[in-house]
Amino acid sequence: MMEEPRVRRSTVKSASRILVMMCGGLLLSGCVLSEKYEAEKARSLNFQRLLAQEEKRTGELDNEVKRTKRELAEYETRNRELTAQVQAAREQMARVQEEAEAVKEAALLERKARADMKRAAAPPAKTPPAESTPTLSELLGTAPAASAEAPAVPAPSEMQAEARSAPNVHVVKPGETLYRISRRYGVRVDVLRKWNKLPDDIIEVGQKLIVSQEP
Repeated sequence: MMEEPRVRRSTVKSASRILVMMCGGLLLSGCVLSEKYEAEKARSLNFQRLLAQEEKRTGELDNEVKRTKRELAEYETRNRELTAQVQAAREQMARVQEEAEAVKEAALLERKARADMKRAAAPPAKTPPAESTPTLSELLGTAPAASAEAPAVPAPSEMQAEARSAPNVHVVKPGETLYRISRRYGVRVDVLRKWNKLPDDIIEVGQKLIVSQEP
């Protein structure tokens, strides 16, 4: 009879120990879960902060891209305006050059007209004396020796060879100027003056000008 209470007491003690151990385990597991929860919560907060920073940075990049696109559109507009201005300046320079060439041609024509007027106003050359009646010696064929030494006319073959070897020659026509002739043959005006030994740009109608040195 004395042993039964002892058994019961030992059973109660062991049960209480088991209960205490289970409570301790639950408490420990609850602490662990609480720590894990706090850790996950901190990680979630960090992730949210990072996400907010990335969203802010993405917004800034979007604004930068928009600003860059606006600047690019402005640069393209300025580039088109500058291109139009350059084209207008080129056209204006071409017109100015044409006007300068026209003025230069007009000045050359005026100088040429003045030179023609000066030659027309000059006194006429003296007329050669009238031929005298041939003498008897001339009739008999005893003319002076000077007449017997007249220059001989070259043969046709020699004239053709000379024409082939001679440089290209242009005969000045009415209304032509040295500048127009240079444009026609693709030769500079100073080169034409050098080839033809001209002191200035004045040329005369019928004058022969060397326009090419190629045979």
